Amino acid sequence: MSAAPPPPPPSPRSEAMSDSEEESPDRQLKFVVLGDGTSGKTSLATSFTQEAFGKQYKQTVGLDFFLKRITLPGNLNVTLQVWDIGGQTIGGKMLDKYIYGAQGVLLVYDITNYQSFENLEDWYNAVKKVNEESEAQPHVALVGNKIDLEHMRTVKADRHHRFCQENRFSSHFVSAKTGDSVFLCFQRIAADILDIKLNRAEIEQSQRVVKADIVNYSQEPVTRTVNSPRSSMCAIQ
Repeated sequence: MSAAPPPPPPSPRSEAMSDSEEESPDRQLKFVVLGDGTSGKTSLATSFTQEAFGKQYKQTVGLDFFLKRITLPGNLNVTLQVWDIGGQTIGGKMLDKYIYGAQGVLLVYDITNYQSFENLEDWYNAVKKVNEESEAQPHVALVGNKIDLEHMRTVKADRHHRFCQENRFSSHFVSAKTGDSVFLCFQRIAADILDIKLNRAEIEQSQRVVKADIVNYSQEPVTRTVNSPRSSMCAIQ
């Protein structure tokens, strides 16, 4: 199939970057973050790009867009475009355009919500559909979020690892709330894409955390319907 070219990215939500940084980045990678609403995708993107965690939850509609510049071993500067895709976008006409051209795909679920894990099959099918005739396949990462709620886990770790093995995903466990392993997750994915090996010291240094506020997630079921495609600037998920 011939995939349609992606739409131009909306204005980024990130820390300010200088003109020289925007004009001549060393490398640029597009990451798309997929998964059900309330799985913590926006919190994950915000924790990584802004080292912050929102107090309130509001579901992303359409997409949000973030930028973050990191430095990998060898003094390689890499600008990551992080496309946070709304949980209700699955099945929508714009989803394949959002996914198109991504070098990295993060399939995010909530370890305390088994349905969010089960629904990743649908999200991954959308990724495969876009890339079925592409020679350059994206790096796909399975990301279990909310490890700060380990005592409430419903998705066993062995089920997570089995899904990774079956589909050759990289495996990650993070807490967007505390920041635990968030930077490391994005750093490892970027390094894998660029075939750069991280040493143990670099990995340990990246396992930093941020101060968190408590968020009360709605207990109402998430409706997985398609909204009109648009780019939105919303409160943190």
